[in-house]
Amino acid sequence: MSAFVKAAQQATAAMRDVFPPTPLLRNDYLSERFGADIWLKREDLSPVRSYKIRGAFNAMRKRLAAEPDQRHFVCASAGNHAQGVAYACRYFGVRGTIFMPVTTPQQKIMKTRNFGGDQVEITLVGDIFDQSLAAAKAYCTREAAHFLSPFDDDDVIEGQASVAVEITHQMDRAPDLIVLPVGGGGLSAGMTRYLRESHAGTALRYVEPMGGASLLAALRAGAPKTLERLDSFVDGASVARIGERTFTQLRHAAPEDILIAAENRICMTILEMLNVEGIVLEPAGALSVDVLPDLAREIAGKTVICVTSGGNFDFERLPEVKERAMRHMGTKKYLMLRLPQRPGALRDFLEVLGPEDDIARFEYLKKTARNFGTVLIGIETARPENFADLFERMDAAGFTFSDITDDDVIAGFVI
Repeated sequence: MSAFVKAAQQATAAMRDVFPPTPLLRNDYLSERFGADIWLKREDLSPVRSYKIRGAFNAMRKRLAAEPDQRHFVCASAGNHAQGVAYACRYFGVRGTIFMPVTTPQQKIMKTRNFGGDQVEITLVGDIFDQSLAAAKAYCTREAAHFLSPFDDDDVIEGQASVAVEITHQMDRAPDLIVLPVGGGGLSAGMTRYLRESHAGTALRYVEPMGGASLLAALRAGAPKTLERLDSFVDGASVARIGERTFTQLRHAAPEDILIAAENRICMTILEMLNVEGIVLEPAGALSVDVLPDLAREIAGKTVICVTSGGNFDFERLPEVKERAMRHMGTKKYLMLRLPQRPGALRDFLEVLGPEDDIARFEYLKKTARNFGTVLIGIETARPENFADLFERMDAAGFTFSDITDDDVIAGFVI
């Protein structure tokens, strides 16, 4: 038994004083859909509804054992690590200062306060995680506090490996494949090392959001690389640069083992799991389930575990999630319509709509035109193929229009 495997098992045993193992549950719906034996490791059911409590608890436990006088801990987090640190601060009775991006969902800020109570103070800084991280590290230097990295820390990585420890104890056989979400890499690094050193026969696949594929960028560059652009929608996994320590454990992954999940498709997966299975997943927590269609041929007849890494979903985001899911499914589109400025023009347009088409938005963008006006129109329909028929009828009726649904530049201004 390697030193890391032994340490991860000891960390897991210590956690039993704080919370029980998260469930490993077979999902009949997904198993039937993909012709595989699919299990979900429900980290969304931990005390803080994500796996982050594991690394925070282990790092704080080991620091206090080495330096009992250390009573002030600092972290930066988009939400889940913050909740884990807050929970651990209250458990150990130490002071915590938590830096979070201004864009963090209110649900995560509120839960962090609830978990930490009087033991923690929350400071909102920056628009993205990396800006909060810089502020937290500067504060640590001034205050002589101990910084708890959300992922790039050996003790955090060791704590996250406890997910793999539990899986190997909960399964009566080794799974063929485990699908791991990747943000900064703490969970994937810890589980990868543990499984490589104890259950080498289990294959691993890694999932990153399209707008934050820092692991894939690092593998291609041969070292961690800062992304020039970052989409923060998948706030629990959108990290501009994967950790140095985490990349050390992940650098041997093949680029073809990295799967990319489009943000709009993730939204469809969130709704599907909520409506069909009653499982609440945040965007990062849905990553491993979202890529199952991409793995369909590979996983047929095999035992597969998807780590659902978090369920801290802010339901105020539900309209946006529904909107993006419909755009991915092709059942909602936005058009720029050139409409004649004459009586009856709108009625003429309404007559070309099909029985399953519905106007969800109608807005004149150019109200002072004398002959023609530009209209932003959003249309929802029951089936994506309805749009092909609608566009044919619009062409036949002489309407001039442009589909701007997938034009990020124009859509960013008018939708």
